[in-house]
Amino acid sequence: MNRQVKNNIQDTKYQRRRLPPWLRRTLPANKTFQQTEKILSSLGLETICSNANCPNRGQCWARGTATVLILGNVCTRDCKFCSVASGKPQPPAPEEPLRLAKMAKQMHLKYLVITSVNRDDLPDGGAGHFRDCINEVRRQCPKMKFEILTPDFRNCQEKALEILGDCLPFVFAHNVETVPSLYNTARAGGHYQRSLNLLKMAHEKFENIPTKSSIMLGLGETDAQIEQVLKDLHQTGCERITIGQYLKPSKNSLEVSEYITPAKFDWWKQKAMELGFAWAMSSPFARSSYFAEQENPQ
Repeated sequence: MNRQVKNNIQDTKYQRRRLPPWLRRTLPANKTFQQTEKILSSLGLETICSNANCPNRGQCWARGTATVLILGNVCTRDCKFCSVASGKPQPPAPEEPLRLAKMAKQMHLKYLVITSVNRDDLPDGGAGHFRDCINEVRRQCPKMKFEILTPDFRNCQEKALEILGDCLPFVFAHNVETVPSLYNTARAGGHYQRSLNLLKMAHEKFENIPTKSSIMLGLGETDAQIEQVLKDLHQTGCERITIGQYLKPSKNSLEVSEYITPAKFDWWKQKAMELGFAWAMSSPFARSSYFAEQENPQ
């Protein structure tokens, strides 16, 4: 291979990795950020912010908010868009609900987002631990509002929702993540229709409880496929949607196929509202829990 060809290949790889201007962020280090980091570390709590290398970690922690990851930081699946470790998880920590409540009090939280890894090893998929965490935090912080971002509860959806019925109210979120044609590549352990079924069941079972989902762009999907996902979600009764840019979180994760412009994300927000969603956040940095507490996201 001559030097010119080699240089061209290297330049192409660099261009692929280089972020466009609207996706460049520095990590803040203000007092609130440092205090949030200290509290989470001292209590031994995991966050999706760190485990998934979320680009919003700095901004959210600087505001004193975080999305707590319960049930450990090892997932029973190995989705190629995610950087969370895959393997055999430890049993649920019985003291985790108490640590979560302590964190909520120390951070003076009013809105808490709780998510988890997939726990296909547990008969209830981890639903009982979600319930215990919510009930303990609510016991110590009665005015707390909750949003839960759950796995798909493979093989135990009805059982899981029955258990979660003991800790209402909350916003119920479950992410479809991408379009159906990319599931084998990006989310091999998931199933598109299974995710839709869970959202539909939650909407029908929990009266007056908003349901929510999220999709990433930039993995090679088409506009027609995205619009169909939005229609499918709305048909389940899903009221809230977040649409964000996929960013490669680790060296072993999928490559980004395209960086979507902010203007196109604005267009998708308008499209979602036209299709009937009551709440839509669409921007390059939008993630399921990003500004989740806002009633009318900007």
